[in-house]
Amino acid sequence: MKLKMMYSFLNSDLTIIEKALEDTIQAQAPLLRQASLHLLQAGGKRIRPVFVLLAGKFGDYDMDVMKKVAVSLELIHMASLVHDDVVDDAELRRGKPTIKAKWDNRIAMYTGDYIFARSLELITTINKPEAHQILAHTIVEVCIGEIEQIKDKYRVDQHLKDYLRRIKRKTALLIAASCQLGAIASGVDEKLHKKLFQFGYYVGMSFQITDDILDFTATEKELGKPAGSDLLQGNITLPVLFAMEDDKIRAEVAKVNESMKPEDIQTLIQSIKDSGAIQKSIQMSNQYLDKALAILDELPQNRAKKTLRDIARFIGNRKF
Repeated sequence: MKLKMMYSFLNSDLTIIEKALEDTIQAQAPLLRQASLHLLQAGGKRIRPVFVLLAGKFGDYDMDVMKKVAVSLELIHMASLVHDDVVDDAELRRGKPTIKAKWDNRIAMYTGDYIFARSLELITTINKPEAHQILAHTIVEVCIGEIEQIKDKYRVDQHLKDYLRRIKRKTALLIAASCQLGAIASGVDEKLHKKLFQFGYYVGMSFQITDDILDFTATEKELGKPAGSDLLQGNITLPVLFAMEDDKIRAEVAKVNESMKPEDIQTLIQSIKDSGAIQKSIQMSNQYLDKALAILDELPQNRAKKTLRDIARFIGNRKF
């Protein structure tokens, strides 16, 4: 089953959110408006809004409230993508030119800042101070994660804990916050919204590890960018960390630099794939996925719970 079919019963609500996203990023400055719309129209899975809505189904589901929370979380994700593309000097995002490629780095950074600000502005319309604090904390952590990613570029002496901390901030916390804030917005008790946060965290860790695996195993058409792009940009991901247990591979990884082209690292990519690192990475992704599914077992039974389980399993079993 395709991912979107799993939550097709949310389609009408997701259409409302898509329209709200477009309305929210409208800016008086024409260039800022064009850049923001360019990013929005590039599309995306909208998985964070989906988690917000599903978590909201455990309580008093008010679409007007859920919409604002869902849009806020997706805006943070969008803003982080804009900043990531500047840091990585990326030309393509989902097969389309990035904002920094279509305009320049300054426009991209201001666009990301603007989208971040709109997210915070929107969440203040929700009369739940706890939600404001969680969202603000999440943005702080995402920003720290971006700085850490810059600091760790091309650094072959980093450890597993560095990687796990980085993807926690880069991906997992935002998915966890989506689940928690959706639940808080629907008025569930603290015990339940904290369990949904834990579920989102474990799913988010599995999600990012799987993405990092696919960077080596998927095709350029599937990725929308050349295979091995993360490594070429200096991002030492889990498969690379495991592969570097082999000193010969570590020596080759240490030679990778920003002036190299995708074809220059094809032999290294194959060495990483042949090293057993992919299988070890899949195993770690599955460990996080199992923890997420165990949390679900503790939640009340409803349609949203089944859908969360289906999505978690899909995320953990994407094509390698």
